Amino acid sequence: MGLVLSIAILFVPWQQTAQGPGQVTALDPDDRPRQVSSLVSGRVDKFFVHDGDYVEAGDPVVRVVDVDPDYLTRLSAEKAQVEAQIQAIEQSRAVASIDVRRTRQLYEEGLAARRDFEQTQIKVADAEAKLAEARAKLKQIEVQLNRQSAQVVPAPRSGRIQQLNGEALGALISSGTTLASIAPEQIERAVELYVDGRDIPMVEPGRRVRLEFEGFPVIQFSGWPWFALGIYDGQVRSVDPTPRGDGLFRVLVEPLPDAPAWPDRRFVRQGSKVLGWVQGDRVTVGYELWRQVNDFPLNFGQEKEAMPYAAAPKSSAESSDKK
Repeated sequence: MGLVLSIAILFVPWQQTAQGPGQVTALDPDDRPRQVSSLVSGRVDKFFVHDGDYVEAGDPVVRVVDVDPDYLTRLSAEKAQVEAQIQAIEQSRAVASIDVRRTRQLYEEGLAARRDFEQTQIKVADAEAKLAEARAKLKQIEVQLNRQSAQVVPAPRSGRIQQLNGEALGALISSGTTLASIAPEQIERAVELYVDGRDIPMVEPGRRVRLEFEGFPVIQFSGWPWFALGIYDGQVRSVDPTPRGDGLFRVLVEPLPDAPAWPDRRFVRQGSKVLGWVQGDRVTVGYELWRQVNDFPLNFGQEKEAMPYAAAPKSSAESSDKK
């Protein structure tokens, strides 16, 4: 009886799965944690928020001051000087243009030499060159003023403040230094799973996924999904075309429509660990044991390619059109 039972088990249906660990993330990239970085180099003077504070987009987060307190004053004075220089050059160019018109008229009447006419044209060209140089210098000063004026760093979006860089307070920092992170709260959640490249050919958009969230008790058999407790459903939204450095492919999973909702956000937040099983084809237990012993991919040995999980069968009219 034991031998007969063992042989019979080999013919029992088994649901193939591609297992992978992962974490909860936001479906919209804009809803993922954002870094608050310094826009200028200088010294962190004051934080306007604390860890755990809720901020709206545009609220001040931190103030960075320049090491030289008189730098902005000198830039403003230099800007005023260049603007006065531009005004003088424009006036000089206007006078030179009048001389060009007057000398041209005298030259055409034979009352002025050609050399005098060319000299007036050279003066206009010199004035235009100096004017272009002064305007470029003014533009550089305005860029520096705009950068140095952005010393109060605002929140890039609404969310909860976390990971304030307290070590930067009073220290010298460079532009781009991370000073805090903002984690949005009202998000549309998704799950990132990382699946071995051997099983990734069977993972395609629309495939059903069983999810085990960290902290929730689960009882299940991955090959018999109908025997499960504490498992939540999802479906594959996309698969990255290239793997990470460790060879694992990222699979983005979204909630399955018309299925029980995932746990509340206060229990399952961004970054929470998840274990997922992407469902594949249905085979026998004997075939699955033989495949795993030989370390073959999920659909090894099958003559036909598996049809996409969410694809609907084509109508007879479409088939006749293709023929």
